[in-house]
Amino acid sequence: MNAIGKVTIQHPTVLAPMAGVTDLAFRLLAKEMECGLVVSEMVSAKGLLYENCRTHDLIKIDPRERPTAIQLFGSVPEELAEAARRVAAAGADIIDFNMGCPTHKIVKNGEGSALLRSVDKAAAILKAMVQAVDIPVTVKIRTGWDAGSINAVEVAKKMEQTGISAIAVHARTREQFYSGTADWSMIRQVKQAVKIPVIGNGDVRTVQDAQRLLGETDCDAVMVGRAACGNVWIFRQIAAWLERGELPASPTLTEKSQTLLRHLDMLIELKGSHIAIREMRRHAASYVKGYPKSAELRTRFNQAMSKADFEMILGEYLKGELACQRC
Repeated sequence: MNAIGKVTIQHPTVLAPMAGVTDLAFRLLAKEMECGLVVSEMVSAKGLLYENCRTHDLIKIDPRERPTAIQLFGSVPEELAEAARRVAAAGADIIDFNMGCPTHKIVKNGEGSALLRSVDKAAAILKAMVQAVDIPVTVKIRTGWDAGSINAVEVAKKMEQTGISAIAVHARTREQFYSGTADWSMIRQVKQAVKIPVIGNGDVRTVQDAQRLLGETDCDAVMVGRAACGNVWIFRQIAAWLERGELPASPTLTEKSQTLLRHLDMLIELKGSHIAIREMRRHAASYVKGYPKSAELRTRFNQAMSKADFEMILGEYLKGELACQRC
């Protein structure tokens, strides 16, 4: 995939929108690691229209992260159209619409995955958004509501008619949430049914997964979500492998620790120390996942109250691990 609409995408990788994860700090880190397109946390259209301060913070964009997609959710065409105008005015390169969020608090309002059961309504929303702005509008869907109502192809074809520029398919149903195995065959069926770029999402945890997804589905790009948490290096690895047949070495524990602390610094600058420390506890656990005594580390991170605490915890751990390696 070289472009979405008129927006050039340098690498065929996309950072999936993840609530509480893909804020500006995380997007900047992913972009530094050669991610082709970064996508924001989902943003409430109503929150934007009601001038919610936190919602406005979610659409702040740094020139270093471009191209950037801001993802909106909602269920009222007029509200989504106005929200799209505001996001475009804020400098977004692409506007994405969420038809994939499976959480109850979103679905109960007829938003997110609930729109997979209201295809005409979803089409009206996207048509309104496309007509409201002059930047590309995309959509992210799932394969269907449940195993008995798989309708990704129908949805994709209907959404394509609204004038959207690309579609991402998370190859699970709403009922699956994030469990079970992603059905990549549905990504392939969608790719065969539409002419716009298709982005495949689901169970991409390694470089090999990305290559296999592209090969099996013929999709235009791969979207990486949870596998990028604590491992933004995955984007650089995928790009190097697909484009040059090279596989960069995985980051060392020291490199991960340094990036963890830099991530924390970025969060502090963006959100202040109190919020940053609290949010970093979760991120930190992802950085050390799979390492010896990672459960013990997570417990200590959850008790951290300052940047100095994180530095002390990591310093003690690195010292102990290096000593073990010399034994």
